[in-house]
Amino acid sequence: QVQLVESGGGLVQPGGSLRLACAASGTIFNRNVMGWYRQTPGKQRELVASITSGDNTNLPDSVKGRFTISRDNAKNTVYLQMNGLKPEDTAVYYCNLRQDSGNYWGKGTLVTVSS
Repeated sequence: QVQLVESGGGLVQPGGSLRLACAASGTIFNRNVMGWYRQTPGKQRELVASITSGDNTNLPDSVKGRFTISRDNAKNTVYLQMNGLKPEDTAVYYCNLRQDSGNYWGKGTLVTVSS
């Protein structure tokens, strides 16, 4: 149905930058919401950023001003530009797509912020 593949995770120093990408394939509807969530052991998965097919975005205060979400509808790809990274940003980042047919998740990519 829908497959999501994340890329771009890795190790970065505090204050550094990283760009994540998520490519969606399968049956993608023209109305959908794509986003990024993150999770660490023992904590709930939390929203990092989301963007609708109409380019409306939603970001929590914890990342607002540091992270930017964007999408390329022709490629069915969503990006997350992360600047000014902090150790507390360390987590597995999951790509998400929500549309009328269901809610879909990628397998995740690890982001580690450490000196």
